[in-house]
Amino acid sequence: MNELVTGDAVVLGLRPARLPSRALAIAIDLAVVLFVFVLISIGLAIATVSLDEAAKAAIAVATFLLVLVGGPIAVETLSHGRSLGKLACGLRVVRDDGGPIRFRHALVRGAMGIVEILMTFGVVACVSSLVSARGRRLGDVFAGTLVIRERVPAGRALAVPPPPPWLVGRFAQLDLSSVPDELWLAIRQYLTRMHQLDAGVGWSVAQRLAGDLAVRTGAPVPQGVPAAAYLAAVVNERQARDVRRAFAPGVAGAAGGAATPAVQPVVSAPVPVAGGVPATPEVGVPVVKPEGAPSTGFAPPA
Repeated sequence: MNELVTGDAVVLGLRPARLPSRALAIAIDLAVVLFVFVLISIGLAIATVSLDEAAKAAIAVATFLLVLVGGPIAVETLSHGRSLGKLACGLRVVRDDGGPIRFRHALVRGAMGIVEILMTFGVVACVSSLVSARGRRLGDVFAGTLVIRERVPAGRALAVPPPPPWLVGRFAQLDLSSVPDELWLAIRQYLTRMHQLDAGVGWSVAQRLAGDLAVRTGAPVPQGVPAAAYLAAVVNERQARDVRRAFAPGVAGAAGGAATPAVQPVVSAPVPVAGGVPATPEVGVPVVKPEGAPSTGFAPPA
């Protein structure tokens, strides 16, 4: 497992995909896209036989951009990072912090893919993936994304501890728009590994992360709330907002994605993660803490 380590010695569980599997996934995607492009081009050639050459050229360019560029961007956005090739190879595109990608991530990756993959026949993408420690091509670097392996043996799965029930929904109005992906990544990895850390080290890391998060959100940590419990509750709130954006568009509120009163926050439990990437629970489906899962160690305020 190609694990990474943060400055606080917190092990990162993301499993970057290797170049062969990425190349195979891209080859499958290109084969499908080119097949669709050829079919559409033949149909348009027959339909526009009466047009002049300038019009035919304009239609050809538009078809190229829509199918070979817009198609992959739309597929990655709608499938949350799993194109047909990546699905076949057990891969997924995620944000640097392990969360699901959005349109802007797919757009940057698709735009850079024109140069990296189509115009240079994949040479630039291969070189950048070999140079990068996590196998990222330039599109991933600029988009802030990472291609990971989703298929992980069950014995290696990690668990993100749930927030204590008395904190669920307490941060529904918190503005999370200014929190960088790097901080989310550090928080999630701390939560998955906090039981493996020395008590003093874990307390220090939790205090620092909670302070950084409070500065970014503009709201102080509530008095009497342990730092680790605060982090777990805020991460749970962010995951709930990601679920609402993915499966219930328009539900999230306007200010920082805050939930509207009509939608109750998701009550999180230890969520299995593939390579350190939290699996997204279904909206409205209660999650039950699995038997034998480690205790969170969170205690309500006195």
